[in-house]
Amino acid sequence: MTQRRRRSLALLTSGVLALPLLAGCGAGEDDGGPAAAGQDIATTARDRVVDGGVLRWAVDNLPDTLNTFQADADAATGRIAGAVLPQLFVMDAKGRPVVNPDYLEKAEVTEREPKQVVLYKLNQQAVWSDGREIGAADFVAQWRALNGKDSAYWTARNAGYERIEKIERGKTDLEVKVTFAKPYADWRSLFSPLYPKQVTGTPEAFNEGARGALKVTAGPFNLGAVDKKTGTVALTRNARWWGRPAKLDTLVLTAVPRAERPAALAAGRLDMAEIDRAGADRIALALRDGGRASGAKGAHGPGTSVTAAQATLSWALAYGQDESKAAAEQETRRKDAEAVRKYADEQAALRTFTVRKSLEPAYTQLAMNGSTGPLADERVRRAVARALDRKALAEIVLKPLGLPAKPVGSHLALAGQRAYADNSDALGGQDTQAAQALLADAGWRQGGKLTAPLGTKAGPESDRTAGQDDSKTPSGPGTGNDGLYIVGQDDGKAGDAKAPARAPGDHDGSDGDHDEDLPEGRLPDGEIVDADAAAPEAREGRLSPVPAPAPFAAAQEKTLLGQAEAQARAQEEAGTEDQAQDDGKRGPTLDGEEGEDDKEPAKASPAPAKQAHTSGSVLAKDGKPLTLRFVLPSGPGSEALRAVGERISQMLRKLGVNTELTKVADDSFFKDHIASGQYDLALYSWPATAYPATDARPIFAKPEPAADGSLLVEQNYTRVGTDHIDQLFDQAVGELDEDQSRELMRKADARIWAAAGSVPLYQRPELVAVKPNLVNAGAFGLGAPRFQDIGWKKAAPAKGDEKKK
Repeated sequence: MTQRRRRSLALLTSGVLALPLLAGCGAGEDDGGPAAAGQDIATTARDRVVDGGVLRWAVDNLPDTLNTFQADADAATGRIAGAVLPQLFVMDAKGRPVVNPDYLEKAEVTEREPKQVVLYKLNQQAVWSDGREIGAADFVAQWRALNGKDSAYWTARNAGYERIEKIERGKTDLEVKVTFAKPYADWRSLFSPLYPKQVTGTPEAFNEGARGALKVTAGPFNLGAVDKKTGTVALTRNARWWGRPAKLDTLVLTAVPRAERPAALAAGRLDMAEIDRAGADRIALALRDGGRASGAKGAHGPGTSVTAAQATLSWALAYGQDESKAAAEQETRRKDAEAVRKYADEQAALRTFTVRKSLEPAYTQLAMNGSTGPLADERVRRAVARALDRKALAEIVLKPLGLPAKPVGSHLALAGQRAYADNSDALGGQDTQAAQALLADAGWRQGGKLTAPLGTKAGPESDRTAGQDDSKTPSGPGTGNDGLYIVGQDDGKAGDAKAPARAPGDHDGSDGDHDEDLPEGRLPDGEIVDADAAAPEAREGRLSPVPAPAPFAAAQEKTLLGQAEAQARAQEEAGTEDQAQDDGKRGPTLDGEEGEDDKEPAKASPAPAKQAHTSGSVLAKDGKPLTLRFVLPSGPGSEALRAVGERISQMLRKLGVNTELTKVADDSFFKDHIASGQYDLALYSWPATAYPATDARPIFAKPEPAADGSLLVEQNYTRVGTDHIDQLFDQAVGELDEDQSRELMRKADARIWAAAGSVPLYQRPELVAVKPNLVNAGAFGLGAPRFQDIGWKKAAPAKGDEKKK
């Protein structure tokens, strides 16, 4: 694994594979503008918060390591580190780093020439849990572990540490002086978190010692028991903490998958949990139905889609004369009744929660693989980008939640962070005519002759995948390979075949601004509110607004071909019979006359002429249609992502661009498709960073050829980059004038927009279910949790007590 690995991985589908979010750096308060959405954490003064109590907070899984600098560190690793280890700089509500006074009195660049020197002045009360003062020895040990010179340390990244020349004690033990061999603009990113020298002092301690335990800490909480059986990590109040003491006695991080969190909240296993849209909808429905008694059957949930006819048939089977069928049906009815009761009880419990909302420090983008196929041409990538109505796409996800749906204008920062600026004009906004002109300039035309079927990809990718046997790919529920849709092929416009007659009320979904085509029970962002109402059996008799899945389409095509062949044979036989009858009626040819058959020598009947196969409204080049493989995750929690993907396909369809929508299993989405380059279009997310010159460079670095002929892409999974972009990153990371460094990053972002390898769409929604009396916690947005202030709100005093005061 590369030493320059970014400090966080891609956010894939519903999961956030990221280390703790970092904040922006700089000076001007107005730079970056306001955050797109503020924090929603029920901010409450500490004197109104109860001293004591326990909070059970959901995490995706127990961390494999407690060392944030190792490759398998995850969000849980970062959350624990934030509560138990020194964070020299923390994020404010706009995602900007500020000095953490619990550890630093101040930190500043004291010299620029001949070399950059940063002086840290430590809080004189700051001590490790074993009583030792935090000091220069801890800084030195961490620098030596992470600077990349000793390969015995298993580190995932060393960005910034390799630029340090030396670290020494200042005038007192409370001062740490860091001298850099090369100037480093993002110096604030270093030493957060700071580990004790007991962890970083030796490779053995670094590699193994901090994976499952942290014996020495220095935060408002200590690390308590890690229980793999119950899936919990207990953080307990630190008695040696010199700052304001933690309000909670214990913070219990509990591993619960997101799909199971509504049930865990209802069962009392959790007090706070990040949830997906489906979970938020359940809580909203529970609050709406607050007057209904527990156990009562509601208008949503299990059993609500059963019709009167289905209920009657079930009763008849359950009490019919066929004893085996009756027993089976009675068991089914018992299970159904139990599911209804359980759901109703859960809904009653979920009424005691509320949902706090903000925008995550991450954005979702459309990625375009520029290494092969049509998208290797920059003009095609730019055309795809300019076909997108980014505001409409953002509204699909954010508008139903009541969150601001402004498209993200930067690849390198989010609104509110100092490095943020909307540089999308470098590419241009939505413009269908401009997109068509770009495609025409690249040689893509409508109505061209095709030498390959519409599903064939253009470019070298088609040759590379021609020998692959898709039949070997498992299909069906649970495999992730549960459908291929070819958008643009089914509309009857492509090719010369007539479009099938459309039933009244059957929409083709080409108008991306209408939601009337959505099935009952499904919200505009594609997420199901009433799963039963949206089930296939509940929609029987209604035509689907989306193109048919591949297995059905293949069967349909086979049937139609069979019918066509039968009809052709019938016509041929009829024609032969008519010809014989006609010949029998015809009289003999008179001498001196030419019969029709004598005018030319007899010729064998030619084979029926093939109908010219053209691309119709679909663009084609070199005999191949413009078809792009669009890979999307199939798992729960990705409904909104798939809805966005389908809308993008409709937008591209208007240009004459086919998209093959392929849903794949979540566990293979990144590994087998994104990282390996087996896609043309994909949707995934990146976490925001306050240090783009350091953290974003691997994402946009120009791929370099490896010795074996492959490409070294670092984290640039679009495979699109330029030397100029790399140069701007290199200049920015070494520029100590913060305004100049940010300006260089904005120039780099404009170049990234122009290269059109990826298109930022929207900031991801953050939905957190909490007990209403939990304060200083919830949807943190761009800010960092202040763990010591989280707690339970004191009950309001009785009116009589207020009068006595």
